Amino acid sequence: MELEKKNIHAPELYGNYWLNSEPLSIQELKGQVVLIDFWDYTCINCIRTLNYIQEWYQKYQSFGLTVIGVHTPEFDFARSPELVQKAIVRFKVTYPVMLDNDAIIWNTYSIRHWPTRCLIDRDGYIRFIQHGEGGYLEFERAIQQLLIDAGFHGELPPLTPPHRIEDQAGVVCFRPTRELYFGYLRGALGNPEGYNPESTIEYSDPGIYLPERFYMTGKWMNDRQYMRFNGDNGESGAILLPYQALEVHAVMRSRDGSICEVNLYQNSQPISRQARNEDIVLLSSGTTSVFVDTPRMYQLVRNLEFGSHILKLVTSNPNLEIYSFTFTTSVIPELISSN
Repeated sequence: MELEKKNIHAPELYGNYWLNSEPLSIQELKGQVVLIDFWDYTCINCIRTLNYIQEWYQKYQSFGLTVIGVHTPEFDFARSPELVQKAIVRFKVTYPVMLDNDAIIWNTYSIRHWPTRCLIDRDGYIRFIQHGEGGYLEFERAIQQLLIDAGFHGELPPLTPPHRIEDQAGVVCFRPTRELYFGYLRGALGNPEGYNPESTIEYSDPGIYLPERFYMTGKWMNDRQYMRFNGDNGESGAILLPYQALEVHAVMRSRDGSICEVNLYQNSQPISRQARNEDIVLLSSGTTSVFVDTPRMYQLVRNLEFGSHILKLVTSNPNLEIYSFTFTTSVIPELISSN
């Protein structure tokens, strides 16, 4: 762990909508160590990091650490304060959260990835930056070093042990399928029909699937951030998703807030009991489904081990909007150190 030199002053936090707190400022926080976490409530990597951020807040608040979450939304719907408030309650976030809906703070701090964590020392300088998941022990050591530099004398709490095996230092993980976006601005659609912005296209199953792509059947409206099923009554549409991962998550919402039923199949079968993630429901008919209403990330599949599969989602609801799929990995068992 090596701290940056005192070269860059932390920009001020200009924002007038805060959750869990009155507005805070970097100037007023001089003398304290400040952790700023740039996140988005639909981002699986951010969600998997929140428990660490929350634990550090609880452990080090009394020692002079201030934690601030800067919520910079990736999708338009996540600009809603009500939706962010629901998310911080669901994820049990108790530290201050600032809404950065126009990405002003994001750009001022030159952030490029969700999540990104910044540590600011007692004099207001940025001293440590970390992107993505992992490196939690290293980051916590940086917190402790800056608290000592700020004048704390005494015994600090022990470092937080890894919450997951893949968070341990030195582990080697499989490479999962990358995040797949649905909107035409950066989508990974594999159908030969391609995109036609702001139009409805009828797609056919090509029968051949390339990695890092998704495929549609039926009539789908092409939006810049999502695709929406737009079939007639009695019609259905499907998403075909070849992937390599342990878990599969999808950002979805209902256009009018009504409940959209989506049936799921993995390798042409309903999702097995062992592979159902928390948002999957087994119906009396034997079908496995997810019911989409609130805009958020839905947890679909958690396989017993990393592998290759084809996931199929089927719906007949013209309110269903799909924004992205994300995937998580696992440690390669043969490369786990025994030391």
